Parts: sequence; structure tokens; C-alpha cells
Amino acid sequence: MPTPRIVIIGGGFGGLYTAQHLKHAPAQVTLIDRRNFHLFQPLLYQVATGGLSPANIAAPLRSILKRQRNTEVLLAEVMNIDPAAQRIDFADGESINYDYLVVATGASHNYFGNDQWSQFAPGLKSIEDATEIRRKVLMAFETAEREPDAERRKALLRFVVVGGGPTGVELAGTLGEISRETLKHDFRHINPADAEILLVEALDRILTPYDPSLSEKAKQQLEDLGVKVMLKTMVTDIQANSLRLKHGESEQTLETYNILWGAGVQASPLGAVLNRATGVALDRAGRVTVEPDMSIPGHPNLFVIGDMSLFLHQTGKPLPGVAQAAMQQGKYVAKLIQTRLSQPNHTPAPFSYYDKGSMSTIGRSKAVAQTGNLKFSGWIAWMMWLFIHVLFLVRFENQILVLLQWSGNYFTRNRSARLITGEHHELLPEVSRAIPAPESAKDRIKDPAVESTQQSRI
Repeated sequence: MPTPRIVIIGGGFGGLYTAQHLKHAPAQVTLIDRRNFHLFQPLLYQVATGGLSPANIAAPLRSILKRQRNTEVLLAEVMNIDPAAQRIDFADGESINYDYLVVATGASHNYFGNDQWSQFAPGLKSIEDATEIRRKVLMAFETAEREPDAERRKALLRFVVVGGGPTGVELAGTLGEISRETLKHDFRHINPADAEILLVEALDRILTPYDPSLSEKAKQQLEDLGVKVMLKTMVTDIQANSLRLKHGESEQTLETYNILWGAGVQASPLGAVLNRATGVALDRAGRVTVEPDMSIPGHPNLFVIGDMSLFLHQTGKPLPGVAQAAMQQGKYVAKLIQTRLSQPNHTPAPFSYYDKGSMSTIGRSKAVAQTGNLKFSGWIAWMMWLFIHVLFLVRFENQILVLLQWSGNYFTRNRSARLITGEHHELLPEVSRAIPAPESAKDRIKDPAVESTQQSRI
């Protein structure tokens, strides 16, 4: 009998954990990703705010899986899935067949039908997003240092974070620390503490999955860092240098060059591919409706896990889009596939998610955490958050590097990875577009006599 081939698309938490738990399977395991590394997304905001370097939270997939003799890693972008032929087509025209397929390609930003906002309000899902946000934030202070106009300087130092979920809360809190502690003595013509940081949330509280008491404590901790939390406030428009907000019946326009997006997710485009190929239902966010065993209806050998899956069989509500859900699903599917390889007619028990708790950090010694009926805030919650996040990094080297970096940041209140990379020139691109171009020497010559004199000198 030929060796069965198990193909996994996506090297995030779900895909990587599936592959790792198939290391003893009597099958050929193929992990496909368009990036050559696994990214620890929960710490991306640390890269975006200069606390960590990208290499601290990423690891090459080949390095992680190099000791798994039955596993190969392919660098490729999947464009199409044909369940009838059990074939996957790549963007470069190549294809690969499978016996079992696990799709775990995650989710991206969701601008709720306003995709044009993305050019002015970057989200945070990739290393490129993180380094772009870091460049944007640091360039705002650099540009303000040279800006003589008080109103323009105020707009440069106004930061608006859209979305009161964990990403938005962590970004806003860290921006408060940067402006009031990290950059405290770095500039001569501006006071970074004058920065205005706004966190905009459409609902009546931030961190809605948490207990209301923890949401309130998180709000208080943000305010202690100088963050203004605007609840029941919707974003109605975003431009290069402005943001329009609506609160109740009133609307206001704020001039700002620094808008960061953390207000929603949209499932991977492969969800739509599966919808066209199998007719599987998608929700508004593009997530794929799955069976109790994480498979697609009518296709028992095709599984969807992680952020792009819609699992409603446990509580009637979607599972949280967090790393622990993807990891548990990956382990479950790996075990299920191994059982079916030896027992083809095996009927598995349905997947059951065990919620180990939720936690969000707000700043230095500031965090909230909830596990079951236990609720924590402040320094204890922050230590819990720190320990768990270091523990979940996939490589020991990363754990040591991050622990050392955080220790240094804690005692010095510094963020050593404050590097401006990419195309930044002298000003923020948005500011450059807003400032009229200076007159050329030729345009400044108005008097014919002066022009004649200058021409004779030349």
C-alpha cells in the first residue's frame, strides 16, 4: 500500500501543532506555508512598539521540524483546493495530492467593507505590519521634533487605536508607556508625554470576553498611562490626516497621522475557495462551518482549524480566536487522523475546547487575567501573562532571548528595538502629502532685473 500523505496548509499555531503531533504517524506529512517561519502573533505588538525584534518571536519552520523524519516543509502559496481530485494547486502552477488535508491559514484584518482605510490605518497580523507600525509611531515623534506649527505638532502626537480587544488594549497601553517613560529624555523640542492617545471602541466596554469588572480595571489601568478610552464610539471615515468619529448623535473629526487598526478579523481567502469547491457555509467573517470533528460536511478527510474555522457545537457560540484554541484543535485532528489510518471506520468523539483562561497586558506591571471564576489584575496578572507567553514560544533560544530582553526593558524602562526601517525619508508620507511643496529657486525669482542679474552671474 502507498504511504498516505497528510498535507497541512499554514504554519501558525494550528498547523504547526498538527504537524508536531503527527511525528509518529505512518504517513508522509507535508507542511505548506508562504512564509518560511512560524510567528508568535500574541507578541507582535511588542515588535510594533520597539520592545522586541522580529527574530525574537519567529522561528524557521524547517528548523522546528527538522528532527521529524516523516515531515517535509514546502514554501509555496496555495491558490486552489480541489476536494474531488484531492489536489492542491500552487500559485506557481505546481500541484500536490493529498489523502488528508488540514487547512489552518488563519485570519487577517477586517475593515468592515472599508478596505480603502487600510492604507491609512494599518492592522497587526504580520511582521511587516509590526515594522510598519513601529516606523509610523517613531516617525511621528521625529517629525514632531522638527515641526514649528503647534497645531500640526499636536496632530502628529495624536495616536488613535481603533478596537478595544486585546490587540487594541495592548497597543494603546504600550504607546502610553513609550510616550511617558521610554522617550522621556530623548527629544529637545517636544515633550513626548504631551502625546494624546485615544482608544476607540464601538461597544460599551473594552475586552468584552472578560468579566465586566476586569474590563473596568483594564480601563482604569489604561487611563493611569494617559490613554483616553472612548466607548460607544464608531469610526465613520479615515483619511490620510484625519479620522471621523460618531458618538450617539454627535460627530467629530480629529486631525491625526497615526491611526492603528485592531477592530476585527477576516478569515483567510481559502475559506471562499472551500465554499466554491464544496458549498460549505461561511459566516460574515468568512469562517468555515465545521462538523464536531473539525471536518467539512461531506468531506471527512478535509479539516479546517484555527481562526478560519467556525465551531458552534460546544456552546452554540464561536470559539475565541486565540492560540490555545488552534493548538488544541491541531492536537485533536492529528490524533484523529492517526486513529483513522489504522481504523478507517472509527467514529471519533467530538472536539471539546478547554478554556484555560484569557489574559491581556496593558503595561509595565499592568494586566488582567481570567481563568474560570478566578480573576486577577495588576502585577500578579502581569506576571502570569509574562510566564505563559514565554512558555509558549516554540524554541528555547527565543524563550531565553525574550526573557532577557524583557528583564532589561523592565529595569531600564527602555525599548532597545526602536529602529526606523523602510522608506521613511524626512517626514511621515501622510505629512509630506499634506505640506505644500517648497518653491523652487526659479519660482522665487519675480523681478526681471534680479532674474537678469542672477542669470549673468551664472
